[in-house]
Amino acid sequence: MDLNHLGGTFGGARKPTPFLCLLFKMLQIQLNKDIVVEFIKNEDYKYVRVLGAFYLRLTASVSDVYLYLEPLYNDYHKLNDGSFSLTHVDEFIDEILTIDYSCNIALPHVQKRSNLEAYGILDPRRSALEDDFEEDEEDKDDNHDARPMDTDDRHKEYYRGRSLARDRERDRDRERQR
Repeated sequence: MDLNHLGGTFGGARKPTPFLCLLFKMLQIQLNKDIVVEFIKNEDYKYVRVLGAFYLRLTASVSDVYLYLEPLYNDYHKLNDGSFSLTHVDEFIDEILTIDYSCNIALPHVQKRSNLEAYGILDPRRSALEDDFEEDEEDKDDNHDARPMDTDDRHKEYYRGRSLARDRERDRDRERQR
């Protein structure tokens, strides 16, 4: 709970950070998957959440990795990566899912999500914004008239909100400037 940054090693002697020490201790005691999932679900301590995600990335099957880590794309908490720069939880999750090297550790290879979807191992990913988009589309369909627009309606729609007097005034100003 006292973690305040994440990272691999530092200094000339390549000392491990507290994040890496905790990760190695978790690997040593071989935590149960249920405990690691509780780490990931912990919303109060962002570094514990990221620690659980990193451990899961190292030890779990490919389907579990995507199942438990993809929901973290919606977590935008700021993280200190130990090198005087900030990152976010969703950026870190994207890094450990797409890059094979993070926090000075070579990660096991994970197949791309599209390949797993093609083989039927994973269901297609649904974005959190997809539900909102579908609701907006339904509202738009409910409010839209059933009849198609004719050319007069398109003409009116195009010029809606434009003032003819303002257009004439603008044209006169242009003529004066020439």
